[in-house]
Amino acid sequence: MKSQRVIIVGGGPVGLTAAILLGHYGIECLVLEADTEVPRDLRASTFHPPTLDMLDRFGITQRLIDAGLVAPTWQVRWHTTGEFAEFDLGVLKAHTAHPYRLQCEQWRLAEFQLEYIQNKLPGIEVLRGHRVQSFSQNEDGVEVIAQDPAGEQHSFSGAYLIAADGARSVIRTQLGLTFEGHTFPETTVLATTRFPFHDHLPNLSYINYCWKESGTFSLLRLKDLWRASLYPRDGESDEEAVTPASVQSKLQEIFPTAEPYEILEIRPYRIHQRVVNGYVHGRVVLAGDAAHINSPSGGMGMNGGIHDAFNLTDKLNRIYAGEGVELLQLYERQRRPIAIKHVLEQSGRNRARMQERDTEKRRRSLTELQRKASDEALATAYLLETSMISSLRESEAIE
Repeated sequence: MKSQRVIIVGGGPVGLTAAILLGHYGIECLVLEADTEVPRDLRASTFHPPTLDMLDRFGITQRLIDAGLVAPTWQVRWHTTGEFAEFDLGVLKAHTAHPYRLQCEQWRLAEFQLEYIQNKLPGIEVLRGHRVQSFSQNEDGVEVIAQDPAGEQHSFSGAYLIAADGARSVIRTQLGLTFEGHTFPETTVLATTRFPFHDHLPNLSYINYCWKESGTFSLLRLKDLWRASLYPRDGESDEEAVTPASVQSKLQEIFPTAEPYEILEIRPYRIHQRVVNGYVHGRVVLAGDAAHINSPSGGMGMNGGIHDAFNLTDKLNRIYAGEGVELLQLYERQRRPIAIKHVLEQSGRNRARMQERDTEKRRRSLTELQRKASDEALATAYLLETSMISSLRESEAIE
């Protein structure tokens, strides 16, 4: 019955993960997505071990592996000297079936999920190009008003609403919720190039967080290109920093070349650390970036949202099977503190470490990281945290 379905607002990886899980639980759901096509712009590209474990049951993990790059290590590098601390995720083999990070574009996951729904879950309805305008709820259910690609408005009813509509969530805004936290002052400029940094920078990993004399940058390798995260120079405006000339000069600082770099795409973005003041509001529940946004350093945002979806749909399945609706509060208790403690704080620490300019503090940080990386017990503990395995275990233990 339409009145008993779950309406999911947002057809990105978080919303589609929730839809797949609900479909396997036998719960009807409707996904409303504003974009008519899956956007292939620069978004998340790192999949952590537990996320790969979770998606493996649907055969999606292997497709991601085939489309991406398995990254068994990641590094913090001092670019000027060539020194680095390298963490080998192989030490996690007793804790995960996928002891590595996977480098693969977020849009590939969304496309694989849509194909999976179409082929395996015909009962799940996905309406693209449907932009949600508003919603209402009462003790019996929810109603959502959305505008289709032709500009016509439609009403959709259901029992529950999952807001997975991202950092600019319409649902969160209409609820009038406080999005507590702050925005960092610097702008990050993400640029892609096919230049083979791995052929020119010795011992380079697929994932590299780098100090240079005047600041920081990162290099993340995908199957066919490298992604470089760059920052404005001191005194450089955001407008200047996103020009091809500025990006070109910063790439030349990383490795000088006789010919200009081929720059494929440039995308600026601001870094936020925020978590909503409540995940559950009657029959409306928030997940992913609608509930929490964080620094991308460490690749925890998309992964954390997918973990939200697994937790939330388990609760909804139990509610539909006859357990109490208070299980939604358990979802909030299990996921909101984790978003604050593990996702926001860990990504914030990652960012702070790389933004450090003081040479002595950098030296101490690198030495400590090298010490952890060279000790299997210390490396395992550190990687359990940074790979989000510890946060999932802690979440599951909350009652």
